[in-house]
Amino acid sequence: MNSSPQPPSSKSESTPDSAQAPVVEDDLPSSGAFESQKPQPASPSPDALPTSTGTAQDIPWERKTLEQLAFASLEEQKKQRWWRNFFRFVWLGLFLMFIVMSMHKGGVSSSNSQAHTAVVEIKGEIAADGDASADTVISALKDAFEEDSAIAVVLLINSPGGSPVQAGMINDEIRRLKDIHKKPVYAVVEEMSASAAYYIAVSADEIYVDKASIVGSIGVLMDGFGFTGLMDKLGVERRLLTAGENKGFMDPFSAQSKSQKAYALSMLDRIHQQFIKVVRDGRGDRLKETPEMFSGLFWTGEEAVEMGLADHLGNLDFVAREVVKAEVIIDYTKKDSVAERLAKRFGAALGEGAFKSLSRPAVLR
Repeated sequence: MNSSPQPPSSKSESTPDSAQAPVVEDDLPSSGAFESQKPQPASPSPDALPTSTGTAQDIPWERKTLEQLAFASLEEQKKQRWWRNFFRFVWLGLFLMFIVMSMHKGGVSSSNSQAHTAVVEIKGEIAADGDASADTVISALKDAFEEDSAIAVVLLINSPGGSPVQAGMINDEIRRLKDIHKKPVYAVVEEMSASAAYYIAVSADEIYVDKASIVGSIGVLMDGFGFTGLMDKLGVERRLLTAGENKGFMDPFSAQSKSQKAYALSMLDRIHQQFIKVVRDGRGDRLKETPEMFSGLFWTGEEAVEMGLADHLGNLDFVAREVVKAEVIIDYTKKDSVAERLAKRFGAALGEGAFKSLSRPAVLR
């Protein structure tokens, strides 16, 4: 047995150096079949991390996308904030304008030194809550009479009538103001001056109409509805409890007795006589009475002049130019503010309207 050392084998001598050196992953060529088996580095190389001085190609696309989204979101927020502030200022301006306009009631706000004809409109239904209410008309009349440069006052009338109480208050106030200020008053009728509107017109010194105007209707009515027959057919029983025999008078769901009907007619006749007296006092000897004059009928303006219910044919411009001799016309009518018009338009309740239609007070029509 020979224990001397053996010379190295030729095979081991021919082994390349690469077999003995550690394998460096970067030096190995990539192969699609074994790429998934390559060991992963423990930590990324410092050279692989993007630096603050790197170019756009060094920044990952995810980061660039997030930055773009962030900037877009900021720009959108800025735009929304700008528009939100803009609309706030717009609404604030509209609110301030609304407040200013709501404080303006129309009519003449300051004195006019030029000689003129003062006009007060009486249009629509004459009622306590209407445009031609006594409060509204009387307020305008006071301004017109108290203005020194107003030569005369013209009542511009276009109304089918309304409340005898409101008409009576306006009539009395016109007579009182005439006595105090010694100014003439003229009534100019446009389309219509009927019933309570004519009640007001007779307070004027003269009445001017168009030949086709509707004038008159000197009468009183009280209207309503009765549902007793319909209730009987439907089997509906009305249960009305009152403390007083006539407390349910004019109730539309209860039968009307003969005594109640007679009482209502007597009350209407009393108001009718008041109306007739006002017409006679206002028109005097000019009135050519006929049996039908106070029956509630109405006539054209041309017929009204012939009957003495009116004086002449003419419009507002004619009266201002030819009668008053002051062509300048200034309107003293009190107009509702914007807020009040909106409240009237949207604040009307259906139930209130139905109730008014069922139980109306006496109306001059």
